[in-house]
Amino acid sequence: MLKHIFIFGAALICSSAIAEERPIFDAHIHYSHDAVKLVPPEQVAKILRDAGVRKALVSSSDDNGTQLLLAAAPDIVVPALRPYRRRGEINTWMHDETVIEYLEANLAMNKYEAIGEFHAYGDDIKTPVIQRMIALAKERNLILHHHGDREAVDLIFETWPEARVLWAHSGFDDPASVVDALDTYPRLWADLAFRSDMTSRGRIDPDWKAAFEAHPDRFMVGTDTFAPERWYYVGPHADFSREWLDLLPDQIADNIAYANAERLLASE
Repeated sequence: MLKHIFIFGAALICSSAIAEERPIFDAHIHYSHDAVKLVPPEQVAKILRDAGVRKALVSSSDDNGTQLLLAAAPDIVVPALRPYRRRGEINTWMHDETVIEYLEANLAMNKYEAIGEFHAYGDDIKTPVIQRMIALAKERNLILHHHGDREAVDLIFETWPEARVLWAHSGFDDPASVVDALDTYPRLWADLAFRSDMTSRGRIDPDWKAAFEAHPDRFMVGTDTFAPERWYYVGPHADFSREWLDLLPDQIADNIAYANAERLLASE
């Protein structure tokens, strides 16, 4: 796994003019129970608006955070249903059959565009809980926002070949391996949340540039507010994203900033 460290400094602060030029669709936002206690939904909505985030794919553990933020910012929030009731369930949820009851109850009550972000690696996908979750997504044509390895991606598409899968963090994989996955699966997209290896010293990494040129319609940005303190990075991360995207041709930059995520939502 690659090591990723965000460094936010003066060099990464873009001008307000750039912020106005390029809106952001943040494809990886969480607003979980601990964040709800510390950052009220109205404040979260203001953080997103001030950062120029036009839309955000939001999930939470439990789902209450997503619903609160949806009520506070219905024009921004694109709701996703996580299979976790608490953040500590990441490594155990796929073996807990009560997760299915939780998913079914929430899907019956609320409208969602995706299930996830969910963590699953390799043969985890074969567990009855995940197989039922995929079936629920298929019944409702929901996006699967998956955090895991290539083997798990393969097994998701083996289970449901027509799935729309958003690969969280691009699998924390190298650009060539990500391109191979995107070549293999036309209905796979990749977010770049919690990654900064796309750029160094004011230049786009050449391998990532080649990946973006090979698949200009399949990448999108994301912050990953996995802990309450990450909400302080939403604005700086949007600035960081605009700065490195500004090094790409405008069409590719606009695609990654917001258009690809919008097209993913509109696709069937």
